[in-house]
Amino acid sequence: MSSSSSRSGTGGEKVKASHILIKHQDSRRKSSWKDPEGRVISNTAKEAAVSQLKSLREDIVSGKAKFDDVAKSYSHCNSAKHGGDLGSFGKGQMQKPFEDATYALKVGEISDIVETDSGVHIILRTA
Repeated sequence: MSSSSSRSGTGGEKVKASHILIKHQDSRRKSSWKDPEGRVISNTAKEAAVSQLKSLREDIVSGKAKFDDVAKSYSHCNSAKHGGDLGSFGKGQMQKPFEDATYALKVGEISDIVETDSGVHIILRTA
């Protein structure tokens, strides 16, 4: 690490989070590591993506599944390889709905469905 740390946004508190992203036909990018041509994503209605994510969230909250395992199997984000871990970030680095939801969570809490231009997410605040 360099000693001159550059901060974007307003500085201040950084958070750390993991997420599970499910893309759908209204997502700004219709491809992912799981679906390089975007065939499945292009044919997935937003309602279907939300429904799938709600079911996955239920499995995690009930203890049937672990967040990082679900992320590795289902998330369309490249962070899936790391169990959904996005590392730490500050204000202004993520899409506003994602940022707002993450900052509103307590460490260890999982968000409800969060919609962004990328798709639909559930977020686990880790620090």
